[in-house]
Amino acid sequence: MDRNIQLAQFYGKSQNYTQIPRDLYVKHGVKRGLRNEDHTGVLVGLTRIADVVGYRRDAEGVKVNCDGTLYYRGIDILDLVKNDAYTGYLYEEACFLLLFGYLPNRRELDDFCKIIQESYELPDDFLEMNLLRMPGKNLMNKLQHALLTLYNYDEDPDNTDVYQTLRKGLNIMGKLPSIACYAYMSKVHYYNRHSLIIHYPRKDYSTAENILSMLRPDSSFTEAEAHLLDLLLFLHADHGGGTNSTFTNVVVASTDTDIYSTMASSIGALKGARHGGANVRTSQMMERIIAAIGLDATDKQIRETIKRILNKSFPESNGLVYGFGHAVYTLSDPRAEIMREYCGEVATKKGLAKDFDFYRRFECIAKEEIGKDTGMDICSNVDYYSGFCYHMLGIPRDLYTPLFVVSRLVGWLAHNIENKLYDGRIMRPATKYVGDLVSYIRREDR
Repeated sequence: MDRNIQLAQFYGKSQNYTQIPRDLYVKHGVKRGLRNEDHTGVLVGLTRIADVVGYRRDAEGVKVNCDGTLYYRGIDILDLVKNDAYTGYLYEEACFLLLFGYLPNRRELDDFCKIIQESYELPDDFLEMNLLRMPGKNLMNKLQHALLTLYNYDEDPDNTDVYQTLRKGLNIMGKLPSIACYAYMSKVHYYNRHSLIIHYPRKDYSTAENILSMLRPDSSFTEAEAHLLDLLLFLHADHGGGTNSTFTNVVVASTDTDIYSTMASSIGALKGARHGGANVRTSQMMERIIAAIGLDATDKQIRETIKRILNKSFPESNGLVYGFGHAVYTLSDPRAEIMREYCGEVATKKGLAKDFDFYRRFECIAKEEIGKDTGMDICSNVDYYSGFCYHMLGIPRDLYTPLFVVSRLVGWLAHNIENKLYDGRIMRPATKYVGDLVSYIRREDR
């Protein structure tokens, strides 16, 4: 008998013994998905690193939707983007702020950048042994494997002292862009028979500049392209302690395990389509839509397409319009608002103004139609424009979510350290047993 058939039978029979009725969650006050009835998150900790504001409470404590704001250490990210002349290291400045709690002066930022730049170089034979000889089909899984392998190159890998966690974390941050780019190059060389091109990172380049340099055959890029990628890294650097991957990091780190295992666990959480992988699904959806109706589509055609997606009649649609809606933001996602402005500027320079105009029109109509369908305020989120930005930069889709990892690792590190310093307990929540008590049946009587 086919073993898969046997397994399917076991699984089918198990439904008589394992089902948990939905009303029991209400009866026992259990918050499914750690979400309250008004869709707000259940508080699981305290932080001074970042705050995500998408609603407020009125005098009676009722949730009131508002324009979204993201604060890094109490500073509005919009102020960080617009208040100073751009110097090329916006992401690194955000990393300093998130880790240490204050804005660096020029000398402090230069010294911090040098610390990261000195970590760019991979250990001897790491590239050859772990990436070129062992290419991965999925880059997120390969990043996990590579981080766990870095453990073997650390002379004191299990040291979880707070300062040592900071040092090790910055070392990983410096190496991760190269690992992500090389993992991609080795994958397409092995599986797609593309030419293998390896550029080493330059210590005089920022994180964004190095990524573009390592990915492009001639290593060239424009200042506007580097600025856009720097901005993308900046906007993804942290999003509070409630995101799934950051929460995962804190939970795993609270067991006092090594930082390599902790970061690998967060990558596993970010890989999912409901979290970091959403940028890929959004990009794929927009590609199918443009192929179906074209960039010159009328607003009416766009509206009809969105309705088809919502009622699952559009090809490969599950009823969700990716890139819209958020767990916290209601009227607007500030990251999407900033990204729209900057990617519009680059689109004009690259001759893609028509593509950007389509995205802008689709966004406006989608918010209207999804709002009518759900009866809720809906905004575009960071994933809506990020895929378009990566596309303009010539970054392959395989790297969309890995670059999210490259950016967000500093947020994971900051929350990891904060929890070690000011909480320090193993995170040990509880579940309520709702099954029956059953008498044991001897094997011969079953």
